[in-house]
Amino acid sequence: MSLSAAAPSVDLPLAQLVEEIKRLKRERNAVFLSHFYQEGQIQDLADFIGDSLQLAQEAKRTQADVILFCGVHFMAETAKILNPEKIVLVPDMAAGCSLADGCPVGPFREWKAQFPGSVVVSYINCSAEVKAESDYICTSSNAEKVIRAIPPDRTILFAPDKNLGRYLVKQTGRAMQIWPGSCIVHETFSLKKVVDLQRKHPEAQLIAHPECEEPLLELAEFIGSTAALLKHVQSDNARTFIVATESGILHQMEKAAPAKLFIPAPPEANCHCNECPFMRLNTPEKVYLALRDLRPELHMAEELRQRALLPIERMLALS
Repeated sequence: MSLSAAAPSVDLPLAQLVEEIKRLKRERNAVFLSHFYQEGQIQDLADFIGDSLQLAQEAKRTQADVILFCGVHFMAETAKILNPEKIVLVPDMAAGCSLADGCPVGPFREWKAQFPGSVVVSYINCSAEVKAESDYICTSSNAEKVIRAIPPDRTILFAPDKNLGRYLVKQTGRAMQIWPGSCIVHETFSLKKVVDLQRKHPEAQLIAHPECEEPLLELAEFIGSTAALLKHVQSDNARTFIVATESGILHQMEKAAPAKLFIPAPPEANCHCNECPFMRLNTPEKVYLALRDLRPELHMAEELRQRALLPIERMLALS
């Protein structure tokens, strides 16, 4: 999925823009959901901030008429699957995901057909069409629980993240057939630069998301979902952390533990590649326009929605 053009021009100072967003949320009876990987300004405007599992749970329980979703496209699809009667707004429809884009439903069906009778577990970072072809959905927060719930005599197919899949094989001891997808952010971290950082900061604890590559995970002292990483830095006695996940989470870490130092794991290139370019397409200006105009609105065929709902509900029941 290609990235969209520059943000629209909204001739309002930031303070007024924030007030207009708040006013429109009230008028529309809207809830504003944001992923941890959004820029700090977006997170500060949101009603609820979370990882993929927390956002799915919040979308399921909301009483709002309108769900404004600042994340990426598959997350908003999940909200629509759980709330067919609600208006789901996505500030920028081009906010995609390399994992979802790298697992198109046609090749996925062909891969699945090679293993008849298998149980298909798909990471939530996939399209509604792939969810509809799955038996279970999981997130990095509950993937181990989902895998362990599957009878040991069943073959498991896991898609689309190969790094999370390998990590789950190691954690659960379950052999799995794994789709060869990856996240452009979590594969960008430089092992050499991380080791150099550890030499400069010997007191620092390396923490990592399981979407990272295996050599980096082997160095990490704590591995967990985005929400688990946030909880860990608040409870652990360490004062300095090297954080190997999308750098948007540092905003919440710094708010939750202001006395601690958080160092983003560096990418291989001299770039901002530890920031998801899709997540960062959402801006306050686009949020304002989405609430004002009630578009872009996410629509979904009911037949697809119902098929994708079942594996999500199985996940939520286990969570």
